[in-house]
Amino acid sequence: MFAGAPQYIVSGLTQGAAYGLIGLGFTMIFNTTGIINFAQGEFVMLGGMLSVCLLGAGLPLPLAILLACLATAVIGGLMERLAIRPLAGAPAVNAVIITIGVSILLRGGAMLAFGKDTLALPAFSGVAPILALGAAIQPQSLWVLAVTLALLAALKLFFSATIQGKAMLACACQKKAASLVGISVARMALLSFAISGLIGATAGAILAPITMTAYDVGMMLGLKGFAACILGGLGNPFGAAAGGLVLGVLESFGAGYVSSGYKDAFAFIVLLLLLFVKPSGLFGKAGVERV
Repeated sequence: MFAGAPQYIVSGLTQGAAYGLIGLGFTMIFNTTGIINFAQGEFVMLGGMLSVCLLGAGLPLPLAILLACLATAVIGGLMERLAIRPLAGAPAVNAVIITIGVSILLRGGAMLAFGKDTLALPAFSGVAPILALGAAIQPQSLWVLAVTLALLAALKLFFSATIQGKAMLACACQKKAASLVGISVARMALLSFAISGLIGATAGAILAPITMTAYDVGMMLGLKGFAACILGGLGNPFGAAAGGLVLGVLESFGAGYVSSGYKDAFAFIVLLLLLFVKPSGLFGKAGVERV
């Protein structure tokens, strides 16, 4: 009955780590601005597509990925500055609609710039699988997990040991109080969009050798990242990462034991069932109201 379970766990953790990073991007922007950024999936797409483009231009793979992630961070900052900040004081739903519009714009721009072909990055350290515990583990899967853990550790350090990180936490807790003590809420919003772009692009780059990338991959990845964010508890950064892992494993087992044709739908079905039982998510706090 459980034949292949170790392989499904490995595959699920690999995909789930990427979902967790995407969900983390959603959470950072939501905590600082109260906005759900539905262009987050396009940041993931840009990370993969720009990395492939820069690699094709002759840059070494590490430099191509680094520049792609930095460029996406700049795009995230420009999005906040040009599209979100002018809506200050408007209902949050207006900003959400703007993020959907930006998502469509970025997807269309990527199609024109990169074409409709499906592209892939080379694996970071070979493709020979590692046999362990009854599963064949691709070296790239280890890279995905390692980069995810490294980013989580870096963010933990950022929030606990830097002035900017503590200012972002203050904005997440109470924007008005943060503003009264001299914290620039607008600057923290800009920083949150830039970091979210960086995180999303990193997820896209580390996934590209496994799942490949194209101009339209951001939509589904963004939805699954949002599902991971909700599953872990909206507003909880590390809950989003854990929610992504749970979602990835459930999706992998569903595809393996039920049908791969329902792979995308299965994760959302499980999410809906869980939220009927615990609406605040696995790691969210019930009864919390943002003001």
